[in-house]
Amino acid sequence: MKKNNLFIIFISIMFVFISSGVEASDAPPEGKDLARDVHDYHMGENSLASMTMELVDKNGRSRMRSLITMTMDQDNVRSSLIRFLEPADIAGTGFLSLEQGDGDTQQFLYLPALDRTRRIVATQKGRSFVNSDFTYEDMERRPVEESDHELSGQEMIDGRECWILEIRPLPVAESQYSLLRSWIPKDSPVPVQTYFYDEGGTHIKTYKVHELERIQEIWTPVHVVMTDMIQNHETILITQEIEYNSPRVQPSIFTTRYLESW
Repeated sequence: MKKNNLFIIFISIMFVFISSGVEASDAPPEGKDLARDVHDYHMGENSLASMTMELVDKNGRSRMRSLITMTMDQDNVRSSLIRFLEPADIAGTGFLSLEQGDGDTQQFLYLPALDRTRRIVATQKGRSFVNSDFTYEDMERRPVEESDHELSGQEMIDGRECWILEIRPLPVAESQYSLLRSWIPKDSPVPVQTYFYDEGGTHIKTYKVHELERIQEIWTPVHVVMTDMIQNHETILITQEIEYNSPRVQPSIFTTRYLESW
């Protein structure tokens, strides 16, 4: 596996309301076209990554976790699986996300202490994912058609010229957010910063890519932080190893049967 950091599943996961391949240009794209560029950006036929997740509270106290993530992309329909390895209180916990191709995504959480899998229903999508600053909604991509998209300007972020894309989920999305403002580099269709706003218009979370590298010719977020602006809490994700197009990632992995085979 090639050494470095990633957040594939989470960026899939995460950007959700955005979407396909943008080339560097000073000509402003249409908001919806830029959204498709992000959503459809090809991150290999599959991926296998080793990661750490660090939870940092408002007093600076942290808890570390280790996990593996796997993704598979078939005809732009994505499946992903997360398995926590350490510490003991979360070891074996697994999460499976299956896009259905019609805009719907099925999500399943396996809890080894109960030895059972439960499906995450729509009313639970706003809940925290394993006590992190990501919600279950953040862990899925959403169709471009379920939001309005508007280009609102451009700005330099960490030395990269970025378009600023405003995403407003439509009622059909049943989103917890009223607005997402996302900074998209002109030379790579991978968001490097996103502000999340609640239904009242308050900026409640910030997603930030601190390192973005090209690995196996694929732009990869290698150090990602999600910050809860209200609770002053952070979730830091770092991928230590990442391999795209791995022969070890097979379709049989993305099933509830495999999820429960801890």
